[in-house]
Amino acid sequence: MTTNPQPRRQTFAHRLYTGDFEFEFVNNRNRWYTISAIVLLISVLAIAFRGLNLSIEFEGGSVFQAPVQVSSSTIDDFARAAADSGVPDLGVQVNTIGDQSVRVQTRSLETAEVTQVRQAIAEQAGIAHDDVAYSLVGPSWGQQITQQALIALVVFLVLVGLLIAVYFREWKMSVTALIALLHDLIVTLGLYALVGFTVSPATMIALLTILGYSLYDTVVVFDMVRVQTRDMKNQSRTYSQAANAAINQVLVRSINTTIIAVLPVLAILVAGVMVLGGEGPLADLGLAMLIGMISGAYSSIFLATPMLAQMREREPEMRTHRASLEKGSRKTRAKVTAVATTSEVSAAGMPTVAAPSTGVLDYAQPEADDASVDEPTTMMPPPSGQRVQPTKSTRSARKK
Repeated sequence: MTTNPQPRRQTFAHRLYTGDFEFEFVNNRNRWYTISAIVLLISVLAIAFRGLNLSIEFEGGSVFQAPVQVSSSTIDDFARAAADSGVPDLGVQVNTIGDQSVRVQTRSLETAEVTQVRQAIAEQAGIAHDDVAYSLVGPSWGQQITQQALIALVVFLVLVGLLIAVYFREWKMSVTALIALLHDLIVTLGLYALVGFTVSPATMIALLTILGYSLYDTVVVFDMVRVQTRDMKNQSRTYSQAANAAINQVLVRSINTTIIAVLPVLAILVAGVMVLGGEGPLADLGLAMLIGMISGAYSSIFLATPMLAQMREREPEMRTHRASLEKGSRKTRAKVTAVATTSEVSAAGMPTVAAPSTGVLDYAQPEADDASVDEPTTMMPPPSGQRVQPTKSTRSARKK
């Protein structure tokens, strides 16, 4: 005797890989809004109270550079040497340039302080005083960089908003896409403040780069939303349901794209932290891009599209369409309930309504032979309470 094998239960990862997956992203938007609000609040508080660790390019300061054979203890040795120079509150930052040079950054120093720090670095490197290069970075240069970065950001956001509005012919998509971009920027800067990484020009480059990644994810989802919501009035679903179906269709693609893009960025971050000790442009660039790309993938799915569906559902046309669908659904449920009630009554053996009578007696006709088929019948008086039963007389009996 053979038994039918039980169907193998598919795991969540397998269903996600094959696309056999359906999750309510839009209907659970309040949950995503709450999570994003908490993350944004933490980011804003971190920026406000901890502040951003701006690099020397933004704040200005003194830079010393000395030729030296770099080893694993180079950064600690030169940081200790600068601190022991006798100049207070240096704010020393040390990083290596390749394997043949070391760079020491401090606050803006007076002439006498420059001499002290320069001499301490020369002694640590074992070179002459004049072989230590020195430069002064003024804060005005950092202000120019900040101003140019903000101008570039504003121009980028305006052009992006116009492009999305023209391409999709929908200004609500522009608004939600820009909100998602601002979300990614604040989250990235907030985590920078929490971690304490230096905000350098490389960080600004990374911020502008992640905006492109975030925008790409959002446009991909919006393009599928446009396909699913085409000719919405003739569909038997609401805008939110169509938008949710669009997210599920591009979910695997968004996850795969994000993972593939994050892997090399993660390698850059690991190299900047493990090899260079967290100093230099590699760590700044890697951290900003890693945070921004993950946040961009999240915001395009969990924020931009649910917000778009919520805004569209408030339109009069969508309200009318939703009311029409609800009315049809109520009629369908009423019919199903009526049919189910009738079936239950019939199954319970309850009497049903008989067909109307025609007023003609329905007499039972017993079988007879050919000779008596055409003969008339005689009516016998029935017993009390019974129907009249017809009887037939034979031809011989009538002759008698």
